[in-house]
Amino acid sequence: METFDTLITVALDLTAALSAGDRYRRLLEALGGVIPYDAASLLRLEGEDLVPVAARGLSADALGRRYPLDRHPRLARICRASEPVRFSADDPSPDPFDGMIRGDPSAARRVHACLGCPLYVEGELIGALTADALDPTAFQGLDQKFLRAIAAMAAAQMRAADLMEALENSAVRQGMIARDLMADLHRGKEILGSSLAVEHLRREIGLVAGSDFTVLVLGETGVGKELAVRAIHAASLRRNAPLLYLNCAALPEGLAESELFGHTKGAFTGAVRDRPGKFEVADGGTLFLDEIGELPLSIQPKLLRAVQEGEVRRIGSGRTVRVNVRLLAATNRNLEEEVREGRFRADLFHRLSVYPLVVPPLRERREDIPLLAGHFCEAIQRRLGLGPVRLDSDALGLLRRYPWPGNVRELENVLSRAILKAGAQVPRGKLVVVAPVHLGGDLEAAPGIGDPSPPRETLRVSAGRSFREVVEDFQKDLILQTVAGNRGNWAAAARELGMHRSNLHKLASRLGIRNPGAKR
Repeated sequence: METFDTLITVALDLTAALSAGDRYRRLLEALGGVIPYDAASLLRLEGEDLVPVAARGLSADALGRRYPLDRHPRLARICRASEPVRFSADDPSPDPFDGMIRGDPSAARRVHACLGCPLYVEGELIGALTADALDPTAFQGLDQKFLRAIAAMAAAQMRAADLMEALENSAVRQGMIARDLMADLHRGKEILGSSLAVEHLRREIGLVAGSDFTVLVLGETGVGKELAVRAIHAASLRRNAPLLYLNCAALPEGLAESELFGHTKGAFTGAVRDRPGKFEVADGGTLFLDEIGELPLSIQPKLLRAVQEGEVRRIGSGRTVRVNVRLLAATNRNLEEEVREGRFRADLFHRLSVYPLVVPPLRERREDIPLLAGHFCEAIQRRLGLGPVRLDSDALGLLRRYPWPGNVRELENVLSRAILKAGAQVPRGKLVVVAPVHLGGDLEAAPGIGDPSPPRETLRVSAGRSFREVVEDFQKDLILQTVAGNRGNWAAAARELGMHRSNLHKLASRLGIRNPGAKR
């Protein structure tokens, strides 16, 4: 009777107005009453990968991973089957969720009972439903016909969610369908996370994407501003046209105008042929100007004319070219402060910020950290050619508590170092478990985790060294360390030091530091 009630519950949900997340959650909860699993997952087929859309009983980072069929033989066998598959307790093939079941006392313990249902709609495989249990006999009494019925219901739920999502996106994003969104994820255009802050950001992107407004994307270093820009373009009416990228911080002042607007042959030394600028190449599409706050003041009036009038003129040419370009810009600077200080034009600032969009820092969406960690673990594992990578609970707790001043980029870097260290301690291809010791002392020194104030080196005037010499040596060390910490980016180092870029260049030159960003 209980199994019959479960089928009725799942069937009724098919007609309910539920979000995809609620639909999947209710399905797994209902199945938990009749299938004695410790963990279950619902996965969507994307190309040759299975991607989890919901899970119950698995560690939080499981949702951030992809499961390629050629690397997970059990999942491949499920997808090749025409009906539910049960694996024997002594099956030698590894389970994709080994070490990720909540409550498992051993992070490296193998799952003992496993079943999987391929999900078909009109003969097309769209995903899989899996269940795992630590008790090797947990699934022996389940009726195969009942499992087939459950698989059919789960497939119908997934297709219903897809259709609802497609209709919603059609209204907001001018006809985009769910398949386009999945393709964007493959190309790195999806912001990962399910927190309220990320959901709000997605709604803002969906709202402004269908317009042709200029958008100014704001946020701290490493939050993923470029991902937000790519998501706007992917959901816009210009999504089939090019998205061109230009980093204003990497442009010497003498080349910025040529990069943006182009030049004619002979316009200046080195101009050996006519060359279009980014605005002309992006005609009909989108131009993304990253680090817009670093754009030289002398170029800003010409950029304003291009944005305001849709007209550009190559260096050395008297001919004006009309262009149809949507401009997206990003910065981690406070442009209002830059305007007050005279380093950025007020009229250009107001033209750019027709629709400002703020990407939240990671500390404001801590609930996304496990998902992001799982995603990065999977990517780093592939890059390093390691066996399965797992985070133990203490390591995950440490990641949750750290304030992440470098945001998502810092999280990826910390995990890269930790996985490299942990992987060096186990045989090739074996399970890699990341513990707090692998994360390094930088996390342990974070506020709320350990001592937030590491001792600073005391400066002293020694015999034979003047006060000025000691101070200059300290300035050299501080500048070089800051530039190195920003991967050689002098503009980013200037921001971290609270200086304007030109002032940092002048100080570096006075101190005798070779500075590639300074004028020669």
